[in-house]
Amino acid sequence: MASSTTSGAADAGRRPLPGAEGASHRWVEVRGIRLHVAEYGAGAPVLLLHGFPQHWFAWHPVATLAASARRRLIVPDLRGFGWSEQTRRGYDIDGLAEDMLALADALGLGRVGLVGHDWGAHVGFRMCLRAPERFHGFLALNTPHPWVRQHNVLPQVWRQWYTAFVEYPLLGRAVLRHWPAFTRFLLRHQVADPAVWPARELAEFSAAARESAHAGQAMFWQYVLREIPALLRGTWRRQRLTVPTLLLGGERDNVYPPSMLAGAEGHADALTVRIVPGVGHFLPRESPHVVADAVRELFGTRPGGR
Repeated sequence: MASSTTSGAADAGRRPLPGAEGASHRWVEVRGIRLHVAEYGAGAPVLLLHGFPQHWFAWHPVATLAASARRRLIVPDLRGFGWSEQTRRGYDIDGLAEDMLALADALGLGRVGLVGHDWGAHVGFRMCLRAPERFHGFLALNTPHPWVRQHNVLPQVWRQWYTAFVEYPLLGRAVLRHWPAFTRFLLRHQVADPAVWPARELAEFSAAARESAHAGQAMFWQYVLREIPALLRGTWRRQRLTVPTLLLGGERDNVYPPSMLAGAEGHADALTVRIVPGVGHFLPRESPHVVADAVRELFGTRPGGR
């Protein structure tokens, strides 16, 4: 494992990192790739995984609230996103989960708290099923669990219309690279109040989606090829979630509405679902205080976590 550290300079050949008070940055080599990692605070480690079309900076509103409570917040860019290295392959959920487990090993982490939003929460569920002994608890935001019932999914499939513009090879990369207005539309469309987005963040994430077009398209396509068939086969019905988990959804989430978060009964030892009133699909931006409070609730403040 090789690691380099900087206080704010971007990796060679990439855009400058967004200014984020309290964040330090490093690049860590795992599984043959170079991952960018931002860190806030000190104390009990908590790993936070971003969603689409974002990167580490998506967590900044939460991190500024949560890092002061004796926590070391470790905020990586997933493979191919933000300032992490882009590769041709490796964007399936299993591969991304292996990246993050290897990163935890490279950073010398034992058991950690885990937080994931959107695609990061998909990856988080896989990590908890593969290596439950690594996690004190899991906070999942704005994503369904692996045991979602088909009769809850089918009436909501239309909400995934936008994926047709992202998932297909060539088309998806072209849309993300050459149509930044599409990314800005998704960000605005998927929150309850579009005014919640500062202009700076809309510009940052639309530029990031353009640079990570291959990774974004490949991640969606791998979900079509691997995860949808697995869900139809009931692959995850034979697996049980033993990590204490809190799943937060938005009352006005127009990607994964509250009805899609039910149905985990019988598949988890301790999974609680809560719906946050008046917010949509981007809880870390729309309700950072709620997310920070959930981090404190789930992981406590002692050095070892709970």
